[in-house]
Amino acid sequence: MPATIDDTYAEAFRSIYASVLITARDPYWLDRAVAASTGNASSAIMCDCEAGLDRLVPATETPDGRPGAIVQFHVPRFHKDREQRLERSVLVRVCQNVLTCPTTAAFNVLPADERWFPLGRKLAYFGDGHQYKAERFGRRCRVVPILSGEFVIERRCGWADGLMGGNLWFFGATADAALDAATRAAAAAAQTPGVILPFPGGVASSGSKAGSKYKFAVASTYAEFCPTLRGKDGVATRLPDGVASVQEIIINGADLATLIAATQSAIAAARDTPDLLTISAGNYNGRLGKSFVYLHPDKQPK
Repeated sequence: MPATIDDTYAEAFRSIYASVLITARDPYWLDRAVAASTGNASSAIMCDCEAGLDRLVPATETPDGRPGAIVQFHVPRFHKDREQRLERSVLVRVCQNVLTCPTTAAFNVLPADERWFPLGRKLAYFGDGHQYKAERFGRRCRVVPILSGEFVIERRCGWADGLMGGNLWFFGATADAALDAATRAAAAAAQTPGVILPFPGGVASSGSKAGSKYKFAVASTYAEFCPTLRGKDGVATRLPDGVASVQEIIINGADLATLIAATQSAIAAARDTPDLLTISAGNYNGRLGKSFVYLHPDKQPK
């Protein structure tokens, strides 16, 4: 019997984000560059950004005719210095994790006419004066001599408004059921162009709530949904009967329509998982963000 779909919504909040197209000689080195450049970027709670793989790009569609992958980097829009944070995150990650990865190059994805930062120029200073400007593949680039040959990076990196925090919760009668459902959901959502799932394997095992009893912490475990805290004094559990485990997926992306499409794909892929009881989502009644992704598509405002 399919899982129950709660009549609720996920509450996404605004971000700004950049997209970078990484290319490499072959899938092996492309995968290494993507993994390194998006590492330690699961949650803006403590990471400098939230990052992940958007989609793979075939060699026939990349500027240099090699296998490619688009990665996204998001920072919350509520930071007053959001543009500086985003630029710093992308610069550090491309410089330390793409430049250093054998055979790679980096190109811009988003429009860079009005909102952009000089990623290529700043990274090129690594060339110690030997870097130079060049047009490569019809794009204005910086070329940096390196031990293995040269590193090519496009001059500008554009950025745009995006969304963070789309989510789904999977309530399982067993721990395996919750994880299997979340794994299926993450794999399906990841097929939607324009989204990333920043947590390991796309799944967040320790979903959090805003705030904490400790003043230094901005988020903490969602005690009301922890199975092992059911019945503990001071914890008003909100778990449905029979739930042994909860897993979550987080979806960031370009816009609300993209998050909606990814969410519905995830629900369709997961709802028939054996021993999955309920699919739900986390929200804060609009206090965190104003972009709502309804689990029942007929409830979604036009």
